[in-house]
Amino acid sequence: MSKKILVVGMARSGLAAVKYLAKKGHRVFVNDSKSIEDLGQVLDELKAYEGLEYILGQDPSIEVLAQLDLVVVSPGVPLDLDFLVRLREMGKEVISEIELAYREGLEKDIKFIAITGTNGKTTTTSIVGEICKEAGLDTYVVGNIGNPAISAVEEAQPGAVLVTELSSFQLEAVYDFRPEVSTVLNLTEDHMNRHHTMENYARAKANIFAKQTPEMVCVLNYDDPITRKMGTSCPARPVYFSRQARPNGGIYLDDKENIIAVKDGVELEIVNAEDLSLPGGHNLENSMAAIGLCLHFGIDKEVIKRVLTSFKAVEHRLEYVNTVNGVVYVNDSKGTNPDSTIKAVQSYKTPIILIAGGYDKGSDFTELFDIAVNYVRTVLVIGQTADLIADTASKAGIKEIYKLESLKDAVIKASKLANEADVVLLSPACASWGMYKNYEERGQEFKDIVNNIL
Repeated sequence: MSKKILVVGMARSGLAAVKYLAKKGHRVFVNDSKSIEDLGQVLDELKAYEGLEYILGQDPSIEVLAQLDLVVVSPGVPLDLDFLVRLREMGKEVISEIELAYREGLEKDIKFIAITGTNGKTTTTSIVGEICKEAGLDTYVVGNIGNPAISAVEEAQPGAVLVTELSSFQLEAVYDFRPEVSTVLNLTEDHMNRHHTMENYARAKANIFAKQTPEMVCVLNYDDPITRKMGTSCPARPVYFSRQARPNGGIYLDDKENIIAVKDGVELEIVNAEDLSLPGGHNLENSMAAIGLCLHFGIDKEVIKRVLTSFKAVEHRLEYVNTVNGVVYVNDSKGTNPDSTIKAVQSYKTPIILIAGGYDKGSDFTELFDIAVNYVRTVLVIGQTADLIADTASKAGIKEIYKLESLKDAVIKASKLANEADVVLLSPACASWGMYKNYEERGQEFKDIVNNIL
């Protein structure tokens, strides 16, 4: 039956939702705070779809709100906007594109593997996606990683698997969403400008397992006190992974650094930590989480091992770019919060020239530079947070700090300061908004500067 549906926010997921719902014959209202002029290219993609009604550059009227059957909100749209609050007060359902994809996928018996956390989501999602493909499953890697879930639901055959990276924004408005297996990798302060408190942030993340059942599995980080505690309220069976302990029935390291996973009471030796293709302790954790997800999804341990020993790094996440005059350039544009940048700087043993800064999400950079002072020789700052980062780095004891106007200026400055065997690391600890459309665009510019200018 045709419904009247408002789609709010014309980024990738919102645009995909409009297309899907229009094809299904629903009457779709297209809303964005941007004007027609600002949305030119986006609106060009919708020209082929009939019956769309546009509400651009303004909020929907009360007359429109009153007649709606459903509202689909893009992740970047805050749920406390006045008209969204009013809609919920009117008893209207306001859901995310992920929730829409889940509901629409039920008819096709589509299975969801769901991954969230502050850091490591993209790498873990990519690893799990490759394992599922290697196992011969009809696999789609979707969500916060860049591919809208609703587009995959439309394309997929019955029984397909959607390996889904989920941000806290996407999880704020899920209600029926029930993945077969899920994980919360870790939780550290992020997006405080939207969530305001860690309790609110954790509550949004916990929606990933809220509708799971006791026969399902949620993989949790035992070494993170917040995610460990989540296991006490999780309706699914918690399976813990740990680099430091041996949680009962979980995933851990033995005395020879073999990763051991317990399934159905049996200890399975999966792979030695030294044989993992991705370096760093954070990637050991990502690999452990991937093992837990895939093993409890029914994938053979040998398939899991094959992928873990051959998987290549995700683009924009500790991505080697080039070596110029003996200096190594690394693109970690995906490092959009302080904890992510901590993990990045700890991955190298040679002196680091760090390029950081961008949009201010309300993060505290103190812990980052208390740790980075042991790894980072020079800090180059750009963007909205430049002064805050420079001040924090100086208080931590870093002596060489430079403020630059652009990423290009920062890379050129780094090339002049760097000594042979140094690492020039773009790991901003901030979002890209205000300077770039997304972290991918920022990372690509970094690579272009390194490869074409230096």
